Amino acid sequence: MRRARLMFLLLLCAAPYCAHPQPPSGHASKGKPAPPYTDVQVKLGDSAAELGGPWKFHTGDDMAWAQPGYDDSAWGTMDLTPPPGTSDAVLGTSGNLPGWTVRGYPGYSGYAWYRLRVNVQEAKRRLAIKMPDQADDAYQVYVNGQEIGEMGRFTANHVTAYPTLPEAFRLPKGLGNGTITIAIRMWMDSATRFNSPDAGGLHAPPVLGYSSLMNALVMLEYYFGERLVGSGFLEMLIVGMALAMAITLFWLDREEQAYLWLALVCTITLTGIAIILSVNFTAWLGQTAAVLITDVVLTPLRIGLWVLFWGYWFRVAKIRRLHQAVWPLVALLMVGYAMLRPPLYGQAVPVHYASVLFPMTLVLKLALGLLLFLVAYRGITTQKTEGWMAASAVLLVFGANYQHELRQIHMTTTLTILGFTVSAGTVAAVVSLLIITVMLLRRFIMAQALREQWKMEIQQAQEVQQLLIPHELPEITGITIESEYRPAREVGGDFFQILPLATPGTVLIVVGDVTGKGMQAGMLVALIVGAIRGAALHTSDPARILHEVNEQLCERQHAIATCLILRIDPDGTGTIANAGQLSPYLNGAEIEMEGAFPIGIVPDGEFSIASFALQQGDTLFLMSDGVVEATDPQGALFGFERISELLHQKASSEAIAKAAQDFGQEDDILVLQVRRNMELQPQLQA
Repeated sequence: MRRARLMFLLLLCAAPYCAHPQPPSGHASKGKPAPPYTDVQVKLGDSAAELGGPWKFHTGDDMAWAQPGYDDSAWGTMDLTPPPGTSDAVLGTSGNLPGWTVRGYPGYSGYAWYRLRVNVQEAKRRLAIKMPDQADDAYQVYVNGQEIGEMGRFTANHVTAYPTLPEAFRLPKGLGNGTITIAIRMWMDSATRFNSPDAGGLHAPPVLGYSSLMNALVMLEYYFGERLVGSGFLEMLIVGMALAMAITLFWLDREEQAYLWLALVCTITLTGIAIILSVNFTAWLGQTAAVLITDVVLTPLRIGLWVLFWGYWFRVAKIRRLHQAVWPLVALLMVGYAMLRPPLYGQAVPVHYASVLFPMTLVLKLALGLLLFLVAYRGITTQKTEGWMAASAVLLVFGANYQHELRQIHMTTTLTILGFTVSAGTVAAVVSLLIITVMLLRRFIMAQALREQWKMEIQQAQEVQQLLIPHELPEITGITIESEYRPAREVGGDFFQILPLATPGTVLIVVGDVTGKGMQAGMLVALIVGAIRGAALHTSDPARILHEVNEQLCERQHAIATCLILRIDPDGTGTIANAGQLSPYLNGAEIEMEGAFPIGIVPDGEFSIASFALQQGDTLFLMSDGVVEATDPQGALFGFERISELLHQKASSEAIAKAAQDFGQEDDILVLQVRRNMELQPQLQA
């Protein structure tokens, strides 16, 4: 197949195909001396000659047709001289002959032979034949019945075709001046005619000349081929740089999943470009393998990954649903493409199925494109500035991945830049990646700035919290207090205070939990603790203190917290005012209290009040909801039953906190243990 077309059709062509040799179509006698006819006269001198013919042409396959004495008088003819105005039906390049499917053999695929007798004169050195790089799909060249070269791999029962490269084959030694018979055995895959409207055989004449000159012409054609597909190297460079940047940014910021998905897109794109370039300059990979990898696998996968990248970029809320929509479409598109490509097409899949498969694959591919635009629309409407920045990149991504569909509506898909023929899809891909690279850097810089701001806020909140979570507890006559505090994050929302009052042996104990995290939570804790300390200067009544703090929070709005204030008198009498905290446990039994709203919600709210007696040797536990709500990997809660079991086992505050944390910490864990001593002497454990 013509390698330029292979580049621009994204390998929508035939490939290694196991095909049994087809019998000759029509009758051709064997071993009969050829009748006299006019040979093509070639006087070389110091020049070369295009072998335009007319060539004898016949469909079918018989190795006897390579022999110089074979009678081909009943064969048709095929003139390979490009008439003025001829051009490639897909690429529009000049000097290209249409193939046999539009020259009297419509719908034919398989084997066909070209034969030409040449009378060479004035040849001074060893000769060679340069074959054109425009042929469908594989060929062998015979001179006087002897094979001198091939493009592709021919065996007894199958043909492996490669994208056609410029090749020059030297004639056997001793062949020079005089009559020689050139026979070219062609093979075209059944799928090629569906990917090119003028497929079939040679699309330019072979050239006969001196070996050194033919090699120079081969190098010249490689040079022009580089001008045609050389933009792929630039695209590979740009994609490689984008891949390196995406991997680096993801390594630096694992939370931004868009970096990872862009790296996957670049990896798939880079693989496709490498395969396309390799088949245009080497023959190590057959057409079928190239088509199956790039067209059947990489193309649908690349489009699907682009949709998911933009989904992560725009932070689509229901990203799982996007996955559920994309991957079935990708899988179905792969199956559809596989059924339209060798080795399935024309063998396991009948040719007439194409009338259904082509529209089906088109609908599937356009469905992925529709998803791409829907994701972009949602992103643009939710992220105004960044969304509009991405709009141009989304359009370019669509253009790069839908070149074939754009050609169907007669849009130009090739450009000439500085003498190089460049696919518009390549330009779109390169420009889109450049735009995305700028967007990546912008988002990364903004994320880093925001992260530094968060670090500063967390540091400030930690400093505030260190002042509000006492590390050294005050001495209280007749009472021992143990505390265990384990925040779920750098800065927690739980707090507690131990406030000795003027009367010896009297203490206020405050525990609570504010909404939010970080600096905002730290400042709210500071406000609550300050308000409690201020109220405690003129009253020791827990209910009154709670009411005063509640009034201050309600005035601020959006400042909500649960809070429990407990006062213990020297005789062991205890009074509790509770606003949404867990009830305390006295000697392992929960103190019954009615529920109440947290502070900061309802002005003049009513709070739950309870009294108890703390006898000598009694133990009171206060804890936050982080203990109860600890969750294991299976989703089970730590719960009240485990708390009761630990309390009956006489567990310490440290043991309870550790048990909840090991079970599966979800929130801050705070446990306070208050024990009335048997002897009236101050004891303290922090």
